[in-house]
Amino acid sequence: MTESSTGTTLGELERRAAARRDRPEYGHDALITCDRLVRIFSTDGVEVQALQGLDLLVREGELMALVGASGSGKSTLMNILAGLDEPTAGAAKVADCDLLAMSGKERLRYRREVVGFVWQQTARNLLPYLTAAQNVALPMQLRGHAKKKAERAESLLSLLDVADCRDRRPHQMSGGQQQRVAIAVALANEPSVLLADEPTGELDSRTAEEIFAAFRTANEELGTTVVIVTHDQAVATEVRRTVAIRDGRTSTEILRRTEVDATTGQESLVAREYAMLDRAGRLQLPADYTEALGMRERVLLELEPDHIGIWPDDTP
Repeated sequence: MTESSTGTTLGELERRAAARRDRPEYGHDALITCDRLVRIFSTDGVEVQALQGLDLLVREGELMALVGASGSGKSTLMNILAGLDEPTAGAAKVADCDLLAMSGKERLRYRREVVGFVWQQTARNLLPYLTAAQNVALPMQLRGHAKKKAERAESLLSLLDVADCRDRRPHQMSGGQQQRVAIAVALANEPSVLLADEPTGELDSRTAEEIFAAFRTANEELGTTVVIVTHDQAVATEVRRTVAIRDGRTSTEILRRTEVDATTGQESLVAREYAMLDRAGRLQLPADYTEALGMRERVLLELEPDHIGIWPDDTP
């Protein structure tokens, strides 16, 4: 039987390829699916590709963070998921809503009913002339759910520990209180997904912890899927899954899980870093890894029965 240069038989490679073809459709069980997503901006005749074929899956009930350097594309992705911007190419779905095929009217309904959004700027999230309770009730009123608005507003403010702010206007609240009220506003219409773009960026570390606790409460008590864009590593390490975006693509992912020592029975939180493999089979290796080994332009690959070996190029 013919063998490949790595020692794996061609028959085995063909069997694996057939197994891949039989897999379910990409993202079939995900609440958020981005498949080779592209966003190009044109300014004064110059094109900037903010997203370059990004792939992302977020499953229902997740609380996860997106991180990346300035200009990496994370805020562009967030605006697309929020229905505030439209992709140039690729595919993006949230709760079975096709973000590339929606009309203007459908996009408005999507923003009101499917997603909730929290901005970094506390003043941007709330109307200054309304009280906290009125701000939370407004999205329900716009949707036509006026009857239950008062009861749900009270419930959300209480859940997020800002019930005492119900009759206060934004200028009468602290920055942390404003953000917790903003989360209540975003949750008013029971969205499938809660999105937050740098929600702790204007807050001190102690207040940031309170805001993150509010997101965790929304996730655990209401079952809302939460996606947070942040540069705050303290926030990023509080979630079970952190996805890094680099150069308009998802690059690495850190998964955290609790493991129990078989000998002592002691629990510990273990974090492992993974490279993200896109639909074309490409992956981005972490820059500190490639720099440490002097990897440039190309690397040596070897297929083993249960893994792929990657080494620096050894050609003269």
